[in-house]
Amino acid sequence: MQTKLLSPRQRKPSFWLWRGAILALSVWIGVDLLVPHRSSIRDFDPGEVARLETAMWRSYYDKKPVLLFWQLAKGLREQFHAPFWRSFKLGFQATKAAFVFKQSGGLRTSNQQALPELIAYYSAIQELTVERFDVPRVAKLELEWWIVHRQRERYSYADLANALKLTTSALYNQPASSFTTYGRLRANAMRLCDEVRQQPGGATQADWQGINLELVQAWCALHESVQPGN
Repeated sequence: MQTKLLSPRQRKPSFWLWRGAILALSVWIGVDLLVPHRSSIRDFDPGEVARLETAMWRSYYDKKPVLLFWQLAKGLREQFHAPFWRSFKLGFQATKAAFVFKQSGGLRTSNQQALPELIAYYSAIQELTVERFDVPRVAKLELEWWIVHRQRERYSYADLANALKLTTSALYNQPASSFTTYGRLRANAMRLCDEVRQQPGGATQADWQGINLELVQAWCALHESVQPGN
């Protein structure tokens, strides 16, 4: 059986089709990464953000880094309205900060190594938002709750709830008292996650459903607190 060779003229439409597709993709990526895009961080679906956070925690403890990164990027699109390709850039920045923090050990002074990465991350978030916030302060408070959660032998979950409350207060430029319920519920979700992953056999599906329910309530409380008039 002989293979029929295509002439240059016959191959030309396919070549131009591929070239056009590559050009369109390049333009999309360029526009996505470079063109200014701002929206309100007060506008998000709390149920979807909670679902994605639960999924990320589960992927982390199941050691599925690729899935975790994909979920993180999607979460950034949901919570901060990041454009598609920019969400992966932001996800990389967040992952880098977390990795530096993880490698820094338990000393508070060493933990500060992650602060420049968090400042870079929140600077990128600031570029997406119509609201203004103090980037270094938010980054510093974010790192603080990471430290509180890591050093559970030293701090309580009440301390974690307070640290979460202060971080969110700085991000949204509202009184910390607005986020008391959110901080308590999200800290409790972290407590549940910390406890069930230590049990024999690890967390069950019912455990993850309970964690998700707590996170839904937390993000709904936050969403309600940041709406105009509250």
